[in-house]
Amino acid sequence: MITSLRFRAAIVSVLLFVVFIGVWHLATRSSASVATMTPEYARLMGAQATQGKSAMPGPLDVGAKLWEHLRRPFYDNGPNDKGLGIRLGYSIARVGLGYLLAVIIAIPLGFLIGMSPLVSRALDPFIQILKPISPLAWMPLALYTIKDSGLSAIFVIFICSVWPMLINTAFGVASVRKEWINVARTLEVGTIRRAFTVILPAAAPTILTGMRISIGIAWLVIVAAEMLVGGTGIGYFVWNEWNNLSIANVIIAIFLIGLVGMLLDQILARFTRLVTFPE
Repeated sequence: MITSLRFRAAIVSVLLFVVFIGVWHLATRSSASVATMTPEYARLMGAQATQGKSAMPGPLDVGAKLWEHLRRPFYDNGPNDKGLGIRLGYSIARVGLGYLLAVIIAIPLGFLIGMSPLVSRALDPFIQILKPISPLAWMPLALYTIKDSGLSAIFVIFICSVWPMLINTAFGVASVRKEWINVARTLEVGTIRRAFTVILPAAAPTILTGMRISIGIAWLVIVAAEMLVGGTGIGYFVWNEWNNLSIANVIIAIFLIGLVGMLLDQILARFTRLVTFPE
């Protein structure tokens, strides 16, 4: 039954993708979008706009450009001319480091908040004030104090990743059934051992859900952060290609950003399923 449902869902997904490509192809064959442009903007958009075609590249143009990138994903011809593999590698490394720092801080602190009502009440005002602040609002302060664009981007990833993990960890730990904790106390299980043998397995699905939310936010924010600070990365690639009016490369970057984000989410989703016990 589940296999049949997955197969039918895959068929529907493929059909929707084919329809999307078809609509995209037909839309970009029309010159209507060029006709509505000002002459100055049409000239900026290059030869496509002057040949009676849409300035927006079609799926065949984007596919050909993507093949060029896939043939040489790791070439390095200087600071602003690197393969997409290298650019994605830099972005994933920044996200990974900032995310790892958030895990190191958020999960132990979330355990402490979830297990101690006193600590929870004491830290709650600080969490509620800091949590709504946009991660990019920290960028000017990070650049001023750290004085390094790469480390500043990592700090921004850390600050945006820490809150979902912290809150979900605290919630998961606080929501562990009291009967299990009371049984552990009756058996004279120590606090540390109780945390690892009783609380952690019970709270693991909630903790991993917070980690899954955090990785999505982190990958979203790194693109915007790299647009601001420049350097090597997929975010700066998007901004640089827009400045070069290479819309095909912008579309390719958007596709790759979504694909990597999906893969990161699915990895954590897999771990979440492994620690979730059927009721």
